[in-house]
Amino acid sequence: MKLTKAERSWIMYDWANSAYSLVIVTAILPIYFKAVSSNAGISGVDSTVIWGYTSSAATLVISILAPFLGTIADYFGYKKKIFTLFALSGMITTFGLAIVSSQSWVALLVVYVLSHMGFQGANVFYDGFLVDVTSDERADKISAYGYGLGYIGSALLFVIVMILQVTKGFGYLNTIIVTQLSFVLTALWWTLFSVPFFKNVRQIHGVKRQSHSIRRSFTRLMTTIKDIRQYRLVALFLLAYFFYIDGVDTIFTMATAFGVDMGIDSNHLIIILLVVNLIAFPFTILYGWLSERFGTKALITVAIDVYVLICLCAMFMKTAFDFWILALLVGTSQGGIQALSRSYFAKIIPKDKANEFFGFYNIFGKFSAILGPIIFSTMTKLTGKSQFGIASLMILFIIGGLILLFAVRDSKNSRLNV
Repeated sequence: MKLTKAERSWIMYDWANSAYSLVIVTAILPIYFKAVSSNAGISGVDSTVIWGYTSSAATLVISILAPFLGTIADYFGYKKKIFTLFALSGMITTFGLAIVSSQSWVALLVVYVLSHMGFQGANVFYDGFLVDVTSDERADKISAYGYGLGYIGSALLFVIVMILQVTKGFGYLNTIIVTQLSFVLTALWWTLFSVPFFKNVRQIHGVKRQSHSIRRSFTRLMTTIKDIRQYRLVALFLLAYFFYIDGVDTIFTMATAFGVDMGIDSNHLIIILLVVNLIAFPFTILYGWLSERFGTKALITVAIDVYVLICLCAMFMKTAFDFWILALLVGTSQGGIQALSRSYFAKIIPKDKANEFFGFYNIFGKFSAILGPIIFSTMTKLTGKSQFGIASLMILFIIGGLILLFAVRDSKNSRLNV
């Protein structure tokens, strides 16, 4: 499949920012935070709860800002600027993680929240650029290539970080310095590989700029809400997405803390996460190709079923081998469900209002990521076991899957093979 320059540059940003997801959110920072908080006298379970609530707080801020910023970004000339603002702020504060004192878990969380807001805020507009770089017919594969190459790109940096962690910088560095160096390398990776996106991706679809554009955005926001209600398939999909993607994001965010609570050492966790990323690459591409034959919605349903199985398995986990099984199952479907959800939505929304509707897609995704960590943290606190925290997320996948199952194609979208 020959890619255009815009498509390649858009995919490359997934390669760039996925390193933050793996190294910062999933692998290194949760372990580092648990070590720092432990030195401050905070128990393992309590530190997991704090991490979950903090992740929810960072997402909440972006969720509040996203509706308004999304409508502003629809105007030609604003979308790229807002994306750049969030991306650069995320890159800079990721550098800042290396500066924060290892003795202050509060300061570490504050800088993490700022970097996570930059990361998530940029992704709101990055996903929306899918309609600007490719066509409906190519959306499934382009979206899958983005997630797939993201797994490979992050895995490459992850290998470097893993070598530094295991060898302690080949014997020249202590654990704290190695961890801080990992933060610096992640920020550099994110910055350098984002250059093609900054240079080659342009906004194609949008609204003509008018006087008082920011003020008019409030009116357009209300209009968008009314328009969504006119499209049954779009509305039902957003509702389904709200629930099932919450479960996906929560399992991803809390995976490392969950592993630590099970007694798995940090080096073992690093190896597991690397293998998961390597598995995720081919399976994500496979989801993109199979969607051509069986339909995008059918493949999303398969991925939801896999996640229900993951939650069921979590209840009976006792050993590191059990954790391996769970991790491998996540690797088979995490990229596929995210990639196809993004492309599915791009195909069912009206083209002339694509940017507005994609803003709501990201709003639902961001707000959903608040509920899951709260459910996980609350159940973990009540039971004292992270296994039951993961298992409790099953309800999110069941609700999302049932809504998607009963979603009826709107007559205005009946031409689409989705």
